[in-house]
Amino acid sequence: MIGQYGDDVPLFDEDDAERKQSKSNIKHPLASFFHLFFRASAILVYLLCELLSSSFIACMVTIILLLSCDFWTVKNVTGRLMVGLRWWNQVDDDGKSHWVFEARKQGAGRKAPSSSESRIFWLGLIVCPVVWVFFVFSTLFSFKIKWLAVVIMGVVLQWANLYGYVRCRVGGGTDLKNMATSYFGRQFFKQAMANQEES
Repeated sequence: MIGQYGDDVPLFDEDDAERKQSKSNIKHPLASFFHLFFRASAILVYLLCELLSSSFIACMVTIILLLSCDFWTVKNVTGRLMVGLRWWNQVDDDGKSHWVFEARKQGAGRKAPSSSESRIFWLGLIVCPVVWVFFVFSTLFSFKIKWLAVVIMGVVLQWANLYGYVRCRVGGGTDLKNMATSYFGRQFFKQAMANQEES
């Protein structure tokens, strides 16, 4: 059971100049704030944990609570408000699990998402999981194994939201592997044609 997908949800700078001028303001400042607050706070607490507290358990619980609040906020509130996307899992009467990826269609009475909010949403959604992956490697290389569970939890929660929203953006029925294969195939074909024209 797949929802409807919209091609008009902006991803970074896809808006044309006219739409960009009319949508450059932030319509949901509170949602934009909390979209970045929980994820930035979790990263800051992780980085400053040994300075803030000598208790590993207190730091771990605080980071996991911040990551959980971030996951819930991004999945249930900011994605819907800031870019018009949402995803969830539902179980039908037969007990089968179905993932639903949905994008709001723009139409009469529905406002298009702000390009500023779209940028904030996607940058926060992409940068923070990369930071947590960096933390995994730094934890392994510095032999701070006690932190490994915390950073893996950060990676899992951050990447789950990223994956869900990318699926919403490109279409829930689209296989991401097939999209990547076709993209690289086109790039390879263009390169081959360019090399053929040179010779």
